[in-house]
Amino acid sequence: MTPANVPYMFNKLIKGGTGQIGWDRGTMPHLTIEHSANLGSRVDLAGLVRQLHEAVLETGIFPEKGLRTRVALRDEYRIADGDVGNAFLHLVLRIGSGREEVALKRAGDGIFAALCEATATDQSQNPLALSFEIQEIDPNLTWKQNNLAEWMARRSRESG
Repeated sequence: MTPANVPYMFNKLIKGGTGQIGWDRGTMPHLTIEHSANLGSRVDLAGLVRQLHEAVLETGIFPEKGLRTRVALRDEYRIADGDVGNAFLHLVLRIGSGREEVALKRAGDGIFAALCEATATDQSQNPLALSFEIQEIDPNLTWKQNNLAEWMARRSRESG
């Protein structure tokens, strides 16, 4: 069996012709920016999406073709003492397994620093809880199918 014979939707590949099945790290990560509704009037969320998307790419360990950044607004929440000014912003970076912990720690430090920088003005003026976690996805318990890499290559050829 060759890599071309392995269905992409299973997110597996044959490592270097050895016959070993391995995780295709190119299919992730997915970054979710979860936040309380009251933060929307205080922070430029579209700008935050761009900044954090770029911060993930700048780590150098995640491919652009697999990166998805999305926002999850929470209308119903209660934070700490319940004051209406309290806000939260929680990042979850879901990734394929197999990367070294030291690389993930370095990447996490960079992404969290970008989050802190992007929200520094609001946090200096308002109560804001920031948090971030990286979650590895078990490769045996995930299913995907996409053609984004092919479309990205096509657009690159057409524009270049």
